[in-house]
Amino acid sequence: MLKKMFRNYDYTLVVTVLLLIGFGLVMVYSASTIISQIDHDTITYIFKRQMMWAVIAISAGFVAMLFPYKAYQKLIKWIVPITLLLLGLVFIIGETNNNATSWLSLGPINIQPAEMAKLTLILYLASVFANKQRHISQFKTSVLPPLIVVILFFFLIAAQPDLGSAMIVAGIASCVIICSGIRVKHLVSLLSLALVAIAVLFTMLLSPEQKNRIEAVGQPFTFAQDEGLQLVNSYIAIASGGWSGKGLGNSIEKTGFLPFPHTDFIMAIVAEELGILGVAFVLLLLAYIVVRGFLIGIKAQDVFGSLLAIGIASFIGIQAGINLCVIVGLMPVTGVPLPFISYGGSSLVMTMISVGVLINISSFVKMREKKRLQEVA
Repeated sequence: MLKKMFRNYDYTLVVTVLLLIGFGLVMVYSASTIISQIDHDTITYIFKRQMMWAVIAISAGFVAMLFPYKAYQKLIKWIVPITLLLLGLVFIIGETNNNATSWLSLGPINIQPAEMAKLTLILYLASVFANKQRHISQFKTSVLPPLIVVILFFFLIAAQPDLGSAMIVAGIASCVIICSGIRVKHLVSLLSLALVAIAVLFTMLLSPEQKNRIEAVGQPFTFAQDEGLQLVNSYIAIASGGWSGKGLGNSIEKTGFLPFPHTDFIMAIVAEELGILGVAFVLLLLAYIVVRGFLIGIKAQDVFGSLLAIGIASFIGIQAGINLCVIVGLMPVTGVPLPFISYGGSSLVMTMISVGVLINISSFVKMREKKRLQEVA
C-alpha cells in the first residue's frame, strides 16, 4: 500500500512547499539579522530557531503524508477535546506576548493552540458534514450542532485576544459549510448569525489597542509613531522595492524602522529586497497550493476527503490573504503570519501537517483515477 501511495503522491505539491519553506528560511535570515544581533548577540539566533522548526515541520508533514486521511474520522473524538483543553489552558497558564495571551510555554518552546485549532476545526467539520449528508437539509440536526462548536472555537481564540486567528477560523468554517451542501436559506441564516457575532466582537471583545489598530488603517500617517508605525514602514518598504528590489540583504526598513520584520510583515521585506518579482514568486507558489487543494477536493469521491481538502486549501488561502491585506493597509494589524514564509514554529508545523494531509488525499484520488482508467481499458 505504501509503495502505491509513494507512486501516486502529488510531487508538484511537495516541491512547491519545499520551495516556499526554503525561500522563507532565506528571508527570515535576511530580515532578522539585526534584531537577532540586538536581542541575542548573534545574527543567526532567529534563523537557527526557524531552521529547527522547519526540520520539525517537514518531518511532521512527511508523517501526515503517510497517515491515511480517513483514519482521522475515528480520532476526532480525541482531537477536538484536546484542542479545546489547550485553548482553555491559555487563559490559565498562557504566556503573554504583544498584549495577547496566546501561547503555552513548554520549557524553551512556545506553542500556539490557535494554530492547532485551525486544522482541528477542518477535520471536525469535514467529518460531521460527511456523516450528516442524508440530513444535510435539516438545519437543527445537521448545521446547528457543528455551528455551536465553531462559535466556541471562535470566541476562545478571539478572547485571547487573537482576532486574526479568529477571522481565519470563521473563514475556514464558512468555506467548509458552504461546500457541504446545505440549503441556501440556511446559508442566509448563518450570514445573519455571523453579522451578530461580528457586532458582539466589536462591542465587547476588542481591546483598546485593537480598536486603535482599526482606526490606524484609515489614517496610518496620523498614528505613524504608534499604531500606524508598522503600516507606514511597510508602505515605504514596498514602494522602495520597485520591480527587482534593492537586492537580498539590502533592506533599510529591517534596520530598526519596521518592527519585527521577520514575522507577519516579512512580505514587506521581500518586496523591498526582491521587488515585485520576488512577491510574484511567493504568490504564485501559494496560489498553486490553494488551487491544487480545491481541485483535489473536487476530484475526491468521498465527502470527508473532499471537504477536508477544500478546508485545507481555504485555510492556506485565507491566511495568506489576510496577511497580504494587512501589509498593504486593507485590514488592521492582526499578527497573522504568511504561510511557510514568516517566522513562527507553531504556524509552520501545523501548516505543513495540513499540506501533508492534502497530499495524502491526493494519492488516494490518483489511485482511484488510475483504477477507473484500467477498468475502462
